[in-house]
This record gives sequence, C-alpha cells and structure tokens, in this order.
Amino acid sequence: MSHTIDHSSKPLSSTPLLALRAKCIPLAIVAALSMLTGCAVGPAYERPDAVQPSSYKQAAGWLPAAPADTLERGPWWELFGDPVLNQMADSIEVSNQNVAAAIASYAQARALVREQRAALFPSVDLSGSGNRSGGGQSSVTSTATGTLGGGGASNQFRSSIGASWEPDIWGRLRAGVTGANAGLDASAADLAAARLSAQGELAINYFSLRQTDAQQVLLEATVQGYQRVLQITRNRFEAGIAANADLLQAQTQLANAQADAVGLVRQRAQFEHAIAILLGKAPFDFSLASAPWSVAVPDVPPGLPSTLLQRRPDIAAFERRVAVANEQIGIARSAYFPSLNLTGSYGFGASEVASLFNITSSVWAIGAQTALNLFDAGATSARVDAARAAHAVTVAQYRQSVLTAFADVENQLAATRALMQQQELRRIASSSADQVEEQMLNRYRAGQVSYTDVVTAQVTALTARRALVQLQADRQTTAVALIQSLGGGWSAQ
Repeated sequence: MSHTIDHSSKPLSSTPLLALRAKCIPLAIVAALSMLTGCAVGPAYERPDAVQPSSYKQAAGWLPAAPADTLERGPWWELFGDPVLNQMADSIEVSNQNVAAAIASYAQARALVREQRAALFPSVDLSGSGNRSGGGQSSVTSTATGTLGGGGASNQFRSSIGASWEPDIWGRLRAGVTGANAGLDASAADLAAARLSAQGELAINYFSLRQTDAQQVLLEATVQGYQRVLQITRNRFEAGIAANADLLQAQTQLANAQADAVGLVRQRAQFEHAIAILLGKAPFDFSLASAPWSVAVPDVPPGLPSTLLQRRPDIAAFERRVAVANEQIGIARSAYFPSLNLTGSYGFGASEVASLFNITSSVWAIGAQTALNLFDAGATSARVDAARAAHAVTVAQYRQSVLTAFADVENQLAATRALMQQQELRRIASSSADQVEEQMLNRYRAGQVSYTDVVTAQVTALTARRALVQLQADRQTTAVALIQSLGGGWSAQ
C-alpha cells in the first residue's frame, strides 16, 4: 500500500497560530514596558517662592496672598455707574483686535496640547504599492512577497497596514503634554490680561473724554464771563474812565480762553479716536456725543484680602511659564537615556492583483528598535544646562512680576488716599477763588482796584476750577488703575 502526500494542503498551524503569536508578542512587550512608563527624569514642579508681605503699607487688614487667578472678576466697570461705559466695555470682547489676537493664540495653544497628547498613542498607517521591474536575464523568481517574473520582467503588488509606537519610558512625551497644558494656561492668562488691559484703557480714555467735556463746559462759561468783562472794560474806556491797557488785557484774557477751548476740541477728538480703535472701529464710523459727566468713584472696601492680587493674569501667565520651563528640563534630560520604538505590520503581497488579498499572500512583521547616544561632545549636557538657565529666567520674571504687582497696588492705594483728601481742598480753593474774582470785578467797577488785579483774580479762579475737574478725573483713572492692579476688581466672592 502506498501513501500519497498532498503538497497542496495548507499547513496545520499557519493562519490562526501566527495571528495569535502576532498579537501576544506586542501585548507582552507593552505589559513589560507599562511598568517602566512611570519613570520620569524631569524635576517635580513646585511653585517658586515669591515675596509675600503680611500687609500693605497703604491699607490695613490685608492678608497673605494665595493663588486665585481663576476667580470670576465680574464687570468691574459697572462700579462707576455709567451706562455708556457699560455698553462699550461689554463689546470689547468681540470688537478689540488685540483681544481677538489673544483668543486666536489661546486656540493655537489648545491645538498644541492635542498634538502633544497624540504622541502618547500609536500611529497607524495604510499603504499600498505596485511596480514592474525587469533585468537583462530571463528568470523566474519567487519571494516571500509573492513576486513572480519571467522574460526579464516582474510585477509586485503590496498592501499593508502598519503601526508604530514609542513608549514613554522616561516621561519625555508626558513632559511635553504637561508643558503644553501649562502653556495653554499661560495663553488663557494672556487672553485675560489683554481683555483687562483693553477694558482699563477704554475706561481711562472714556473718563478723560468726559473730563474734556466738563472742561469745555467750564471754558464756555469762562469765555462768556470774559466777554461780559470785555464789554464793561470797553464801555469804561470809551467813557474815559479806563485806560487802553485795560481794554487790551481784557482782549488778551478772552483770546487765551478761546484758544484753550479750541485746544480742548482737538484733545477730545484724540480720545474719541482712541476709543474707536479699542472698539475695533474706524474713527470715521464712531462718534460719542457730549453728555453730563458722572464723577462717581468706587470706594475701596476696608480689609481687602491680598488674595485679589493673585487674580492678576500677568502673574498667572508668568507662573505657568515657569511650569513650561520646568518640563523642558525633563525633556532635555531624557536624551541621556535610550529610546525605544515598537513597530508592527500586517498585509498582503502578490504578483497579481486578483490574488493580492488571498490568505496565502499574507505577510506580517513585528519589531523593536532602541537607540542610545554614547557620545555627542557634551551637546545633551549643554541642552540640559540651557533648559535649567531658561527655567531660572522664568522664575526671576515671575518673582519680579509679583514685586511689581505689590508696588502697583501700593502706589494706587497711596494715590487714592491722597486724591480723596486733595479733592476737598481743591473744592475749597475753587470756591474761594470764585469769590475773589467776583469781588475784584465789583471793586474794579467802582474804581477801587486796577484791571491787573481783576486779571490776576480771573486767572487764579480759572486755574482752580480746572484743577478741580482734573482731580476728579484723576480719581477715576486711579480707581481704574487700582482695579487693574488687583486683577480686575474686588466684587467677586
């Protein structure tokens, strides 16, 4: 009896067992490497120490600061009770181009976070190819990819799906993600800083414009008064009672006041144009009608906690950039250690398209590649030192920003107190100067004093009135500066 061997039959263990091995080997490697992925070579991040005074020199009852930059600040401009300002400040978010640029930068930072996070996962690609090649000799060749040829030419078709993954053994990729997240936080703080800056600048320009309106009203009344005095002086000159010098002095006073009024028109136009730009409009398309000036100034509540200072977005941005620089140290240090890359693929290869996806044409491969830099003439060490130096720079910038912030608050608190005391004194001075002006004019009519005394009284009175108006505006702009120094007001719980 003879036995027949069927050479066309499939190997008993070909497809299921190979597929099982192809799955089990990478899983075993992944399981082994997962125990190493907790090894991070970067330094653990700690918020840098900064100067934290127990209290402010200019305000009693303040407490040590704690991080609170994410607190909602609220519409602080409503503290001034001006409906026109409220309407314009609300539109800063969508109109100001600096804020729009900060919003775009924030979106860019979010995309960077997603990009860094994607590096933690395997990448998968699908590929296909087909080519025809030939040589000088007629031959028939059979390879593992299923290429066949004859007559000096051969066809080869291939289709495969592959994956590659770099395990984050030393924490380099996670440091990139952490750094990108910190950069995202810094970008969010930059956005808040741009918004707060635009809102503060808008409020200051608006109050300056309203001060100019008040100055114009004041000068209009002054010009009318000077015109009456000029007519009185002319009548006295024509009657032979007053000298020609008195008439010339009266004309000089009137002309100077009128020139000052014209200068205020130019100044008001500049403030109006600045407001238009802040609102994202062309000056031609924006105008702000004159209106009564609300001189309300919000009072600083007693015992403000210094936690408000930590809401300053510029301080938050500096602190987050320290965190970014800290992660860069770990990324640089990871170059001291070997890198590992795992690859795997499964596909088909044949000499004919019709048989390309047959199971007998399947091929697979798995692999691992590791690399370690043994000598680079100190380049890696230099990069680590550079990252540490960059970290030291950001730490110094953060600490300086805290010092500057405390100085800003101290300055604005001192200015707030001084201006509040000055306002009452300016009001008394203005009222007294008005009375002197009126008395001197009456005495001039009676021929008791010279016109020079009248001019002196008029100049003093006008200067006192304008100083009072200027001080009222200074109190408002100082309040805005204090709000900005505190990170956007004190109304939030």
